[in-house]
Amino acid sequence: MFKTLVESMKMKSLRKKILITLVLILVYRIGAWIPVPGIDPTLFRSTMDGSGAADFLRLLSSLAGGALANGAILALGVGPYITSSIVVQLLTIAIPSLQRLSKQGDEGRRKIAVITRYVALVMALAQAIAIVVSLSVGQNIQSNLFGLPSIVVSMIVVLVLVAGSMFTVWIGDLITEHGIANGMSMLIFVGIISTGVMAFYESILAVFQDINAISTPLIFIGLLILVFLFVVFIDLAERRIPVTYAKQIKGNKMYGGQSANIPIKINAVGVLPIIFAFSLLNFPQLIMSIFAPDSAAYAWYAQHLGMNSWLNIVLMGLLILGFSYFYASLAFNPDDVSRQIQQNGGFILGFRPGPPTRDYLKRVHNRITLFGAIFLAIMALVPALVFRAVMGDGNMLVNAFTGIAMLIIVSVALEIDKQLQAQMMMKSYKGFLK
Repeated sequence: MFKTLVESMKMKSLRKKILITLVLILVYRIGAWIPVPGIDPTLFRSTMDGSGAADFLRLLSSLAGGALANGAILALGVGPYITSSIVVQLLTIAIPSLQRLSKQGDEGRRKIAVITRYVALVMALAQAIAIVVSLSVGQNIQSNLFGLPSIVVSMIVVLVLVAGSMFTVWIGDLITEHGIANGMSMLIFVGIISTGVMAFYESILAVFQDINAISTPLIFIGLLILVFLFVVFIDLAERRIPVTYAKQIKGNKMYGGQSANIPIKINAVGVLPIIFAFSLLNFPQLIMSIFAPDSAAYAWYAQHLGMNSWLNIVLMGLLILGFSYFYASLAFNPDDVSRQIQQNGGFILGFRPGPPTRDYLKRVHNRITLFGAIFLAIMALVPALVFRAVMGDGNMLVNAFTGIAMLIIVSVALEIDKQLQAQMMMKSYKGFLK
């Protein structure tokens, strides 16, 4: 990847895109440190540490590069947009009008993108209100904004957080249009890396204070390298199904007679099943911790279904398996693939075109999806449990590099490398044609 980045800097057009991306990322990171007016930033951190859903809030803060813990204007980050994307994707299956839009090409995708942004605005408003309510529970918001009443300051904070979230979406769109790779993925990638860098910095400071603490970052780095190698190996793994095309004579030319492959990736759905399962299990606890922290329902939920409980771990694994199959069915449709193979005069050796080919593809896809789902479940649960067992529950490195974070880092890094190589190859072809 570093070699690709160095080579791309030698091309003027790619160098311009990279510089634009870096400038926009710098603007985003500055916004992650500018505090929300009217509230002491330490209130955000104390709310995260004291909340029953602290792990959920720390994950949101990690994806936003620590902006939530800093009480910054971009505290919500791309969280509302991610949630709205998942919601709209699910509604596309349930609502026929949205399903028709998704099949209308670029125009339909643009309309769905607009709907996603409106839903993201609603999600940002709901999350901002929930944050302000959580700040007000047990500790009144102290106004230092021109002596305004607390209710006015709360309204200003909500507006600032919502505006910051929409500003983040705008930066992501600019990166997608004028920079490299997908803008939203890039912002999440930068946020996780920033959180990890801060955690390593804290660990280095602890080493200077106590030389015996040097074993902690060394052990963590060793485990982290092993996990990253495992993630890269699985992320690049795919099953290639050979397809042979029959020879066809059209006019004076002969077509076909070639072989191709249908690649089916083991982890074709990315981290969406983990995010959805994590949100579904922990969002009720977050809501109850904000609005009913002293209720019996919240106490029962925190004890039996809270983070790190055995029932939570089992349900998390089952939900990841279920959502993996659901999203895999959206990404790969055996009926459509077998129909396209038959229409193009192709066939898979040993299977007749039509239903036999479809059943074979479905069987292979289900097996690969099972391995991918088990991989996601392992990544969601095992690294966090191992890191906490080795280094302790409160370690910043453990909170910064969760299984979700490591999957996102690897996926985005590989995607950036592919994008740069594709654009470099395109420039080389243009130069050859000239």
